[in-house]
Amino acid sequence: MDDLLELSASIIESGDVSKPFNRITNELSEVDDGLAVVESFSHSVVIDSGDGLVAFDASHANTGAQVVEAIQGWSSTPVSHIVYTHGHADHVGGSVAFDAAYGDLTVVGHENVQRRFDRYRYTNDWNVLINARQFGGVRGDFAMGDGAPDFIPTDTLEPTRVVGAADTLEVGDRTIELHHARGETDDHLWGWMPDEKWLFAGDFVIWNFPNAGNPQKVQRYPIEWAAALRDMASRRPEILLPAHGLPVGGADRIEEMLTDIAGALEGLVAEVVERMNGGEVLDTIIHSVGVDPDLLAKPYLRPLYDEPEFVVRNIWRQFGGWWDGAPSRLKPSPDAQLAAELAALAGGADKLAARAAEVAESGDFRLASHLADLAGWAAPDDSTVHGVRAEVYRERRAQETSLMSKGIFAGAMRESKAVADPDS
Repeated sequence: MDDLLELSASIIESGDVSKPFNRITNELSEVDDGLAVVESFSHSVVIDSGDGLVAFDASHANTGAQVVEAIQGWSSTPVSHIVYTHGHADHVGGSVAFDAAYGDLTVVGHENVQRRFDRYRYTNDWNVLINARQFGGVRGDFAMGDGAPDFIPTDTLEPTRVVGAADTLEVGDRTIELHHARGETDDHLWGWMPDEKWLFAGDFVIWNFPNAGNPQKVQRYPIEWAAALRDMASRRPEILLPAHGLPVGGADRIEEMLTDIAGALEGLVAEVVERMNGGEVLDTIIHSVGVDPDLLAKPYLRPLYDEPEFVVRNIWRQFGGWWDGAPSRLKPSPDAQLAAELAALAGGADKLAARAAEVAESGDFRLASHLADLAGWAAPDDSTVHGVRAEVYRERRAQETSLMSKGIFAGAMRESKAVADPDS
């Protein structure tokens, strides 16, 4: 079994990203005396308190039972507490398996977790749809596609100990501080054990560029996210335990990691807000603001899930609302009506599609996608036009790095393939 702290140290110090470090093995590794991690979707980080085990997060509904089995192979002591770092499905769905194995659990979560559960149930079908598109079949074994069950199981455990701004758990001989901060979510807690100097970061650290701009999800909070990371770094943790990716050891290494992530977010916010204050529109800002490529090359900041361009949009949304500054897009015509007009001017939807293919061949997939969409909207039942559109998005998906972009472009490809070849 890998020594996870040695593995993460070697990756960070060398910059070698050939070894996987966002792993879903459902195997448990002891990281320190009385501290273990089950690498799953998401991880469950377990503390032996001397009077029951405390688990940070319960993983996904489809991995919870395997996580429990791994914990039981490590210790016969029952889990007495689950701490939800936040209410995302991959952190809480496995609580059903914990309940079946242990029962009588104290479930700790921020006061907004219950509101999140209520929202998920109110918009269940929407959440199933957007997650199927976001993950794009990359992890089909997690049943996130069409026909998936409820987004979170109806019997997911709800918090029984509700946290506001902060709280302290005294379990056995362990003291666990809990702190709330908005970041990826508005219900996020991070944990700190001052005696051991263990930091439980949840999704504030995911070994990818921060998920602060997800194009299909509700508002993220990059300013508060960065401030929380600075707060964590100031405590000089000696072991960092994220909910995704490898645990990290060494106070200096952890401080650099946390401040790098904070700095990337702070830089984006500062430049976007400066340009907004200068009266620039979203189109200009999107194509002008970015992150230093050297920073994005670091193993824990690569844009393989979310990406800086999406964070720019989220900052605009937080401070500027939904309108992008283009007058025609305040109250626009339907896409199909505009597309039909442009297709008529071009000589037909097939002309737009042909030009989309030419532009894609030149490597300009942004422009090619516009043209392919216009062609498809103008001719929604034309198999030839949609064959071109499907190919444009197939090629574009292959050029992208982030899972979110790949998933959405794959969704567009499948949409047009269903028109181009309905029997496939």
